[in-house]
Amino acid sequence: MKRLAAARLQITRITLAGLALLSVGAPTVSAQGDGFLLGVPRVTMTFMAGYVQPRAASGGDAQSLWDLTREELTVDTRDLGGTSLGGQLGIRVSERFDLTVAFSYNHSETRSEFRDWVDQDDLPIEQTTRFVTAPVTVGFKAYLLDRGRSFGRYAFVPRTWNPYLGLAGGLVYYRFQQRGDFVDFETLDIFNDNFLSQARAPTVHFLGGIDVAVNQRLLLVGEGRYTLGTAPLDSDFVGFPDLDLAGFQFNLGLSLRY
Repeated sequence: MKRLAAARLQITRITLAGLALLSVGAPTVSAQGDGFLLGVPRVTMTFMAGYVQPRAASGGDAQSLWDLTREELTVDTRDLGGTSLGGQLGIRVSERFDLTVAFSYNHSETRSEFRDWVDQDDLPIEQTTRFVTAPVTVGFKAYLLDRGRSFGRYAFVPRTWNPYLGLAGGLVYYRFQQRGDFVDFETLDIFNDNFLSQARAPTVHFLGGIDVAVNQRLLLVGEGRYTLGTAPLDSDFVGFPDLDLAGFQFNLGLSLRY
């Protein structure tokens, strides 16, 4: 009986000590996040969707294809905005840094007509402008705060939110297409055609965003990117300077870390 009483007393002491430890540690855990992971996450997979707005810069002294499109057709720069879908793989290299590989598919389609010309029946001369970019980049993300705290050898409590900045570079494929009816300014004839240009070019991305934890594994991500790049035009658009591929995109997505 004495041994049983001593054992019960020992269990009680251990229980009270454990509760005291939890009560002291609870505020720290709450500041970091709800629950814990078994080990520090090493890989993050992100899927995003959002909006992309091309800069469509002017050619300066030389008229650019964007200039011609805005001047002759009922197309404004904001009309060239479209949807963006993409994904990103992040590999943890340190407490604050991830190596990233990212891709996206950005698409816009704009219906228009000539501003100052109509056909012989006084009907609008209509066409469609399609613009696609598909960048593939390698870069890094730098988190502004520690991503969590380790407890012992195995438990890791992630932070509930964390902003980041990043830089990436790679290649971008583009496809610019104008299809429909056009005016021959020399003969004033109206003709139907399909003008197309596509190529690959280097690109640089400046990015920033925030991760917000939904639970221990799932994150809600908001990210903005400003992209730079120019590319040559095909023979359908002879005489124009390189096409400006710069623009801004904003995406929302979900990340899975493990």
